[in-house]
Parts: sequence; C-alpha cells; structure tokens
Amino acid sequence: MLYLLNSPVLTSYGLWRFRGPLSLKMARSLLTEGFVSAIGHEASARFLGAQLGVEVPANRVSVNLNPGDAALVLRLKQRLPEGVVLSAQEMEAVAWELALMERVE
Repeated sequence: MLYLLNSPVLTSYGLWRFRGPLSLKMARSLLTEGFVSAIGHEASARFLGAQLGVEVPANRVSVNLNPGDAALVLRLKQRLPEGVVLSAQEMEAVAWELALMERVE
C-alpha cells in the first residue's frame, strides 16, 4: 500500500528506509497503482495534488504502515512557527521536497 503523508512519521517499530529527494516524475510514477491520502490539512492536500497532477483528498487519519508499505512524503524543509497553518498559496513560498519512506520489516 502507498500512503501520502505530510511529514515523515515512523508509525511503528521496525526497519525503515527513507530516500529522497524524489523528482516529481518519480513521485508521479509511484502513484500509478493508487494511494491512500493521510494528508490532514486541506491546503497541503491541494498543494500536493497540484504538484503531482492528481486529486489528493484531505484525510485526517492515522495510518500504520506494515512491512512492504510505503509513503510518499511531502517534507517541508523548514520548521514552521508554533500554531502556523499555511494556505496552499503560502506553501508555494516554502522550500519543500518529496521523499519515499518504506517499511522494510
């Protein structure tokens, strides 16, 4: 299963691999088999969807990656001040990258 996350979170104990940054082309190719959005903020979902060229629904759920599962991660390259929630337009001004987090075992 492939999940979309807006931060790299180890959902349980295990062996993990974290690769990146990924190009948009590589990220789009990962989505061809489908995905589950766990992007909890509407603005982040809209921003990521615009970058990837797919609809990304906002879906504030907890996920638990099992061995063999992976997550495409929208990773902001700076820490936001406490309590700040960015709009999709404001996110365009923040440095970001995509990464792939995989649960190996």
